[in-house]
Amino acid sequence: MVFAMLGESAWCYADPEAWAALEEELGVALPNDYKRIIDSYGPVELNGHLSLEHPATERWNLAEQMRGTAQVWSEVSWEDVDLEPDPCSSLGIPEIRFGTPDGLIHAVSTNGGEAVFLGKGVIRRNWRIFVALDDEFYEYDMSFSEWLYRYLIGENMTGPYSSAPVPGPVKLESLPMSADDTPITWYGPHRGM
Repeated sequence: MVFAMLGESAWCYADPEAWAALEEELGVALPNDYKRIIDSYGPVELNGHLSLEHPATERWNLAEQMRGTAQVWSEVSWEDVDLEPDPCSSLGIPEIRFGTPDGLIHAVSTNGGEAVFLGKGVIRRNWRIFVALDDEFYEYDMSFSEWLYRYLIGENMTGPYSSAPVPGPVKLESLPMSADDTPITWYGPHRGM
């Protein structure tokens, strides 16, 4: 469904070796739908809010973003924070971790203060989405492609009361690959919104 909403892809930077290196560094295979979406469109900004980085590019590099996000979030003293809801129980870990196979791994960037993570559930061992806003974590037990689709149609996918539907087709804007690069804007198919 999300591919129909985003439209034709460029597949500019699809690179299995870049994914293999990233997954080796993380110690876990990332979800196939996530990698397919990133390969199909990234690096790109969706509707001026959500950015998809790619592991095969020098600028907007997903591996660097994952490392940086893990470092920043790992420096927070979580023992003094009453996490509600607490992602640790879903992940099956005693304390919150970032950038590890059993912890939270950066998924996409936003310009609204939310942090979007992938995490592997302990019960069914399926991937799910965790969105952090300040010291609150919201869990979405679904695939990345379903979360992205529901996000783009304007459902509450970054916490309660977070719905922000954008009418019309999805706006995609390439992220500049150099200081002289001019971003290209295009739109997905008409959505009837």
